[in-house]
Amino acid sequence: MSSRHHIDDFMHGRIIGKIEEGRKITDVAREFDIAHSVVSRQWKSLKTTGMCSRRHGGGRVRSTTPAEDRYIVLSAKRNRRTTAQQVANQFLAASGRQIS
Repeated sequence: MSSRHHIDDFMHGRIIGKIEEGRKITDVAREFDIAHSVVSRQWKSLKTTGMCSRRHGGGRVRSTTPAEDRYIVLSAKRNRRTTAQQVANQFLAASGRQIS
């Protein structure tokens, strides 16, 4: 088996096409070197929802922008003896937004 990675839309189409040709799920999985559960889940998803797109993660929303991240790093590097709490307080004073 290959390492974990997301299967792109083109590969989804190829997998579904092979199954629609009449191939078995295990044969398709072996041909593409992926777990049969992945192929089975894609096929089941296509049959129930009518599409085979990947769900996006529901992770925590970022509270700072990349520019604010650079500011935090810069202020920490200016005075290396500054504690994390002091850096957070400096950011609060500069931007008016609380960070943990």
